[in-house]
Amino acid sequence: MTTIAFTKGQGTGNDFVLFADPEGETDLTAAQVAAICDRHFGVGADGILRAVRSSNLEAGAAALAEDPDAEWFMDYRNADGSIAEMCGNGIRVFTRFLLENELATLSPGETLPIGTRSGVRDVQLATDGFSADLGRWKLDGGEPLVRAKELPVARPGLGINVGNPHVVVALATEEELEEADLAYAPLLDPVPENGANVEFMVAADPLVSDGVGHVRMRVHERGSGETLSCGTGAVATALAARYWAGEGAPNQWRVDVAGGRVGVRMFPTQEGEHVSLSGPAELVFSGVLEV
Repeated sequence: MTTIAFTKGQGTGNDFVLFADPEGETDLTAAQVAAICDRHFGVGADGILRAVRSSNLEAGAAALAEDPDAEWFMDYRNADGSIAEMCGNGIRVFTRFLLENELATLSPGETLPIGTRSGVRDVQLATDGFSADLGRWKLDGGEPLVRAKELPVARPGLGINVGNPHVVVALATEEELEEADLAYAPLLDPVPENGANVEFMVAADPLVSDGVGHVRMRVHERGSGETLSCGTGAVATALAARYWAGEGAPNQWRVDVAGGRVGVRMFPTQEGEHVSLSGPAELVFSGVLEV
């Protein structure tokens, strides 16, 4: 039996169990992850974030090759135990965990590089918590038809990859958004090879105010089900809204999720357009687990 000192954290309601494993000695099985994340018999969470030194994890080698300063790797597992590439809310909570446990430091104006399976992601302090540069994005996955329980007609989605795959669906009204039953996984046609997170969004009225776009979304995440928030999903939603809005659409967006609000910003770099996500990150309580 293994004893783990853990911390529960959340970012706009997207909640995680975090623990430090600097040497990479505690590799939980999918069944153990699922048991910990179970909301009735475990701690309860949308996923688990393990803090491992990049040098002690096979997946961390690519992170160190990209940025030798990426000391820490965010080993992210979905609630069902499956491995995920990235998590926009998770990386903010992960950063808070590193700072609170004195595993890293971050001063105003500085950047903390974090290794993930979708590459190194840079995190900075922000007025509302933290801001994470999620890197380049791309249209990826075409425009599959999406069927969701309680939505009578299949809707076209837009495939967007921000380090992990998403399909965003625009709905006409708040009522449609409320009626969708996302306890059931939406059906995609064609089915993506590696699955996808699916976001349903409605535009605010007006869509743009003071140069900032505003949308609301709900999400069903691969391996976790409906969650109160999905950081990369909020980013994908803002990108889709800008894409659909066309020329002149803003590069700054507010995205409302069930657990609060996050900010999305698109900006140019030498290697192409990047997108960042900002929002709160809180540590809720700590404890000890035996697994």
